[in-house]
Amino acid sequence: MTIRPVTATSSARVLRGPAILVILAVLVAVVTGACGGRTTPAEGDIPAGTLRVVTTTTILADLVAQVGGAHVHVDSLVPKGGEVHTFDPSPSDVRRLAQADVVFLNGLGLDDWLASLVADAGTAAPVVRLGEDLQGVTYLGGGGQDAAAVNPHLWLDASYAAKYAERIGETLAAADPANATAYRDQAEAYGRTLADLDAELRAKMDTIPAANRTVISFHDAFPYFAAAYGLAIDGTIVDAPGQDPSAGQIASLVEVVREKGIKAIFAEAQFSEDLARTIADETGAQVVSSLYTDSTGDAPQDTYAGLMRWNVDRVMEVLAAP
Repeated sequence: MTIRPVTATSSARVLRGPAILVILAVLVAVVTGACGGRTTPAEGDIPAGTLRVVTTTTILADLVAQVGGAHVHVDSLVPKGGEVHTFDPSPSDVRRLAQADVVFLNGLGLDDWLASLVADAGTAAPVVRLGEDLQGVTYLGGGGQDAAAVNPHLWLDASYAAKYAERIGETLAAADPANATAYRDQAEAYGRTLADLDAELRAKMDTIPAANRTVISFHDAFPYFAAAYGLAIDGTIVDAPGQDPSAGQIASLVEVVREKGIKAIFAEAQFSEDLARTIADETGAQVVSSLYTDSTGDAPQDTYAGLMRWNVDRVMEVLAAP
């Protein structure tokens, strides 16, 4: 398990980024305290003894909620529909981290901005990188301009999400020994639920004709999904969110789609579909819209299991036809 205790940072270093947020948060707290202090309604609603957990994304928050049940209160720093790669934390996020009992991030470069923010916040909470050093995982390359990196989107393989749940259960049990048995039992039960989900998704995806199994994606979020459920990714539109492709890169993708008869282009809910639509208009490929990768959405995509079923159903609508 990757648990990295927080250490004090040097006061001699230049303060920028997250460190500035910490100063702002402290100043806000001092001013508020001088005026008599107050507790937000959300904090007042948290029962005594509840474990306070902070995650980077709503997907991780749902996994924690499924394992922790009534014993945990979970906050996601990146809101529903937000973009984890480019998230800009606020002073209120520093305050939530300072009050946390446990902090979960994915790691592998996806949300490493949190590590320095936690250290600067001065919290004593353990920081757990859920995606790193997992036993039984075949890590895939990052693709794009950083092909030597490891792709961080492991949870899009439901069997790997079960490994996240197991690590979450172990972490919560260590942080709250009085409820350790409950955490371990809930993690085991949720693991069985995810195993059933994985089998369900594989059975659906197995019906896709072989000729339809190669796709293009908006960014490099789908390698684990493709490896688990029998697809091949033959190109991505952007190297990383926020980096627009050149006209030449778009032209190259158009040529790939035409040459290989690629039927589908995956588009994600948190990003514009414009570039995917441009390629589709040039080639006759179809856009698989509103796939959820880094964030939950509204019901029925408001849970991890719900968004995985949603994704597979959207893919099936385009790829399952001969």
